[in-house]
Amino acid sequence: MSMKSLEYARAVARPSRNAMLERHPSVHTFWNGNRTRFEDAWKEWEAHGQDASIVLDRSLYAPDLREAIEQSWANPDQENRVKDLWTEVFPGVYRAQFFDPDRLMELRTYLDRAAHAGIPLRPPYGIALNRGGAMLDPRSEGHLAAPVFQKFYRDLMDHFMRPISRLLFPDIMGFDTQTFGFSIQWQAGKDTTLRPHTDASSATLNINLNLPEESFSGSAVRFMDPVERRVESLAFEPGTALIHHGRVPHASEPILAGERHNFVLWLYGEQGQTPRPGMVSKPVLAEERWTVPNAPSDGVAPF
Repeated sequence: MSMKSLEYARAVARPSRNAMLERHPSVHTFWNGNRTRFEDAWKEWEAHGQDASIVLDRSLYAPDLREAIEQSWANPDQENRVKDLWTEVFPGVYRAQFFDPDRLMELRTYLDRAAHAGIPLRPPYGIALNRGGAMLDPRSEGHLAAPVFQKFYRDLMDHFMRPISRLLFPDIMGFDTQTFGFSIQWQAGKDTTLRPHTDASSATLNINLNLPEESFSGSAVRFMDPVERRVESLAFEPGTALIHHGRVPHASEPILAGERHNFVLWLYGEQGQTPRPGMVSKPVLAEERWTVPNAPSDGVAPF
């Protein structure tokens, strides 16, 4: 493989920020017309420019979670071991230690190097004017197509997120064949807040990627329960995650100092289908939760 795709990706003229925010047709043409070249560029970057000592695998996960997940895949009747690791911290919102804080440096180093690889990446402009971060799923234009990362991302969604979501929210079964994900970077004085909203997902997993020595203030996620008229702000610790139905109203509060780094991951059904509130879920056996659907990607990105 020649270096031509990587050289091309680094030299190509990018669309302007305003053009991307305005969804100008030329932006769509840019990403789709260059998709194969950029995918080849990511392959070349990993082969020639990325530190091979950084390994993205299951050793990055919190040991208790990793062990419980592995045992449940081997014997689904053990799945309550996974459920017991999640604490309901707001109606319909659960929290657990997801990544091992002592291993986050490897993941963050990989992501930082990818951000500086010189290959165009599309930030998640759909949620806010976020300048950092990237689209993670192949359904998205300008996604992080590096093969090592994509293998890690797919395993995260299939091996971890989907069975956890099915266990905590039984009604999403059948509405979880499609995946979507992006990373965000909230910076004090820049992209600081996100107004109240719901997600177009069956389940949303929000994982903090801050290192233990990286402190920040503000930037809590505020959840709203319209039935109980309750509002609560939940903060993140390094490697912790919050998971909830996408329909739970929430917002990001202003970040006052430092930076907050997160993965935001979604599951939903074909063509964006999600379970209706109050829908009675069909009883399923434990072994049905611990499966990977064979439905192909529908190719539609929410934003």
